[in-house]
Amino acid sequence: MGLGPIWRLRTAVDEESPALPDDPAAVQAESAAPMAPDIAPRAPSVAAVPVAAKAVAEPVAPPRRAVQPPATASRSRSFAEDSPRPAQPASVVAMPDPARSARIATLDWTSLEADMRACNACVLCERRKQAVPGVGDRQASWMFVGEGPGSEEDQRGEPFVGQAGRLLDNMLAAIGLRRGENVYIANAVKCRPPHNRTPAAAEIGACRPYLERQIALVQPKVLVALGRPAALALLDNEVSIGAARGRNLDYRGIPVVVTYHPAYLLRNPQDKGKAWADLCFARRLMAKQTERAEKS
Repeated sequence: MGLGPIWRLRTAVDEESPALPDDPAAVQAESAAPMAPDIAPRAPSVAAVPVAAKAVAEPVAPPRRAVQPPATASRSRSFAEDSPRPAQPASVVAMPDPARSARIATLDWTSLEADMRACNACVLCERRKQAVPGVGDRQASWMFVGEGPGSEEDQRGEPFVGQAGRLLDNMLAAIGLRRGENVYIANAVKCRPPHNRTPAAAEIGACRPYLERQIALVQPKVLVALGRPAALALLDNEVSIGAARGRNLDYRGIPVVVTYHPAYLLRNPQDKGKAWADLCFARRLMAKQTERAEKS
């Protein structure tokens, strides 16, 4: 279809897309099944350290409590999307101020985007050039959610521009879609994280009322999470991309399909075949949603 075969030929790995159960009960059961991590953590290797013999014997010092090294301030996007993560509590996204969330939930499109541009709810506002609300058809059946703006998006005020944006356009065209036509594109956070780092859970939590309001206004039939931070924003749960792929997940009754972020695919083209399978799965899921809507 269209550019689909062309984009597909450029993939290094081509997989069969997962089958979608015809029985809605089977889909619900599959979505509720627990997701096991797809990569088992390995025990760290310990290199032997030679100890020089001492000429004079010394008394043995009492054991001291090990000091944990400080946690790093951020994770680079150069890490693999599918790296294993430690177990997280039931809710990993910090809950925003309830009064602020209730206010945002009443805004129309004009007021919502103005509120995003004036927002100072987290530290990301301090270094942004401008907020990047979203773009596309505001009554779309498809909604794609990414991670956050990069440098070029921060300059232009539009999500998914540059190389990652061109790849996303090709991915859309492969399944018969086009930016701005029955497609709305947004991000988990609306301001650029410094140095394009992965947004923190607190930053995703501060922006989540905006994303929730966008979804409520668009009312899409299918949500596509592009990368782990987008999946975290939609599902409020840390998931492995490998474990979440091919599953009919749920955001308040709307199916969620999880796949790789285009920026990740630019660095790891061998996974484009997997992303193609995810898009085919999302397209079949959309067909099911449309068919059910017509029958109801």
